[in-house]
Amino acid sequence: MIRPADTDKLLIISFVFLVAVGIAMVYSTSYIWATSRFGDGYLFFRKHVVYAAIGLVCFVAGAKIPYGAHRKLAYPALIIVIIMLIAVLIPGVGYVAGGARRWLRLGPVAFQPSEAAKMALVFFMAMNLAKKQERIKGFWAGFAPNMLIPGVVIALIMLEPDLGTALCAAFLMLLMNFIGGVRMRYLVIAALAALPVVYFFVMKNFGYMMTRIMVYIDPWKDPEGKGFQMVQSFIAFGSGGIDGVGIGESKQKLFYLPEAHTDFIFSVIGEETGLIGAGLVIVFYALFLYSGARIALKSKELHGKFLAIGVTFMIVMQAAINMSVVLGLLPPKGLPLPFISYGGTSLVVSMFAAGILLNINMRNNEA
Repeated sequence: MIRPADTDKLLIISFVFLVAVGIAMVYSTSYIWATSRFGDGYLFFRKHVVYAAIGLVCFVAGAKIPYGAHRKLAYPALIIVIIMLIAVLIPGVGYVAGGARRWLRLGPVAFQPSEAAKMALVFFMAMNLAKKQERIKGFWAGFAPNMLIPGVVIALIMLEPDLGTALCAAFLMLLMNFIGGVRMRYLVIAALAALPVVYFFVMKNFGYMMTRIMVYIDPWKDPEGKGFQMVQSFIAFGSGGIDGVGIGESKQKLFYLPEAHTDFIFSVIGEETGLIGAGLVIVFYALFLYSGARIALKSKELHGKFLAIGVTFMIVMQAAINMSVVLGLLPPKGLPLPFISYGGTSLVVSMFAAGILLNINMRNNEA
């Protein structure tokens, strides 16, 4: 049973607030677009509520299952994720949308293995860093497995191609290795060794990536073409001002900002609720980060400490990248805003991760 005394109030408050904002904003951003395209204004809202309900079940499961059980799940989860990432690349099996092959279809439901892959990487890294802590400074015992095995997963994600998720997973892997005590010179060597792979990927997708970079540098050069989405995002934030135009009153969602319920949902939050509402969203992500860091610091057991660090930064890092993109601080990455953007896999995985954090906190209190 989950007792109120065992919970971290900041974690619960920030988690509930962000999920509630997501449900409200998916309805606000998708209703007119879904009515026009599918004849059902509640289509995405209804699906999102279902995903949130599944996510709530996963949150409770994550909170109730002792986090130590995830050690046994680390290798099976990694193997299953690798199989799914390979399946995505097979023509006729992987589902293509927007020029990328990132989804597997299970009947009417599309599942994105790369989102689950980040969670599997956190399980593996937390287990391995804790297990080999006494030998973590060594090359073969500490460094090699913590780079090569996650490297396979990241490479498969890049092949989709999904550079945004791959970079997010790579930064998460490097961060956990650094905090876990892997020698800094090994991490620097690994980063340098990865440069040829990155160069090959960039050259293979040169035209596509250069377009994104040019859009990032100056979207106003092609405001009706490649820079359209970024320009509309800027207009949304500018229109919102301090207190916003009002919930449901966004004009950019009226076929100006493409599919505003997904990656660019933060733009509509900025337009409808202004600087105050957008600032509140940032504050609650900061509270989630603070809560996760505090839970990690309180943990007396290394596995719990690394697991808390991993799931916290998995969510907060992606949120920071998403918000930076829609504000024009980073080139477009195609990453959803955790807890808020429409997208079943992302929402369910994020809510499960929040449940794991709660379980670690409960075990800390018991200790």
